[in-house]
Amino acid sequence: MEIQTGLSEKSRSRVAEDLATLLADTYGVYLKTQNFHWNVTGHEFYSLHILFEKQYTELAESIDELAERIRALGHYVDASFAAFKDLSAVGDEAKLRASKDMVEELVRSHEIVIRNARNLAQVAEEEKDGATTDLLGRILNMHEKQAWMLRSQI
Repeated sequence: MEIQTGLSEKSRSRVAEDLATLLADTYGVYLKTQNFHWNVTGHEFYSLHILFEKQYTELAESIDELAERIRALGHYVDASFAAFKDLSAVGDEAKLRASKDMVEELVRSHEIVIRNARNLAQVAEEEKDGATTDLLGRILNMHEKQAWMLRSQI
């Protein structure tokens, strides 16, 4: 059935493509956070283990919201690892790190997502997509709060 919500197909495609990139970036931070949750060691183990778990739980909710927004715009979500790897600027984390390095890497990763989300918010505003703009406000707030919490550990 044709979508008639006041946004053109061109507008919906433009926003959905950028949302797919943001989804991939967010998934990258999610995987990295969960990896660090499982592998953190040292004198701050317990506090970081708990913090990382809280953060990846929040990231999982954000991932779901982003994917559902893409679907609401009439596009499918390619949620394969290959697609995420191709789209994401966050990068993979395969090596073990000291806890301080883990925290710093997560801050850098969140900042990538924050910058990309800000750019997407401008696109959504240009396309007059208030629902995406609203979603991005919540997502930006979550990533900025997580980055702040992490920076406070350093």
